[in-house]
Amino acid sequence: MRTKLLVGNWKMNKTRAEALDFAKASIELLKFAQSKQIQIGVTPTYLSLDVVKHTNPNLIVGAQNVNAKESGAYTGEISIPMLKELGIEWSLVGHSERRTYYAETNHTCNEKVLALLANKMTPLYCVGETLGQFEAGLTKPIVEAQIREGLKGVSQEDARHLVIAYEPVWSIGTGKNASKEIAEDVCHFIRTILKDLFGGVSEKIQILYGGSVKPTNIKEYMAMPNIDGALVGGASLAVDSFAQLIENIG
Repeated sequence: MRTKLLVGNWKMNKTRAEALDFAKASIELLKFAQSKQIQIGVTPTYLSLDVVKHTNPNLIVGAQNVNAKESGAYTGEISIPMLKELGIEWSLVGHSERRTYYAETNHTCNEKVLALLANKMTPLYCVGETLGQFEAGLTKPIVEAQIREGLKGVSQEDARHLVIAYEPVWSIGTGKNASKEIAEDVCHFIRTILKDLFGGVSEKIQILYGGSVKPTNIKEYMAMPNIDGALVGGASLAVDSFAQLIENIG
């Protein structure tokens, strides 16, 4: 049985001081999650990664993005060796905001996924469709392309270290939620593609749902057989609401 996983994506929020306050409080938060056999983590800004990791070493702490190159003339970018020096072992890849605002493609995501896996790190690979694509009935073709192209060249062995997040773009930060039936249908579809790519390993890969997940609706999503957790935005910023997510997960 796959362990439930909650990851908070802080996006461009929290100063180092605010991150430190959360990290201190997260020590008890983590104990609470462990008592319910739930994994938890956060993805702070680059500036706060070391603060959170140092304060609570047992918490999953991931970057929000990473460059596939080890070094070079890439102004404003952060490399895998820089993250590893801080003890960071996870990174988001392909979040819809990166795809939308910074022109990330399935190809560039694939480069990042492969580079992370080669460095024994965990890519949390995000996929999802826009509102126009959803309304046009293109959800599954879009998601399938994102999975197949974004995970091209990943070995069956390395696939064990993947985490996938399905985030319909039209539900992120909008207050609009995909129903639990829609979310489960797409997550099940993702698992069938993963099975085609990686065989039985697909049953071990955690698939998260993201998109306006809150303490009031998380339980219905977590009850679905192919949804193994959530990638949470705003509700992950406060310790109290994060605790409510854990409490309500089931």
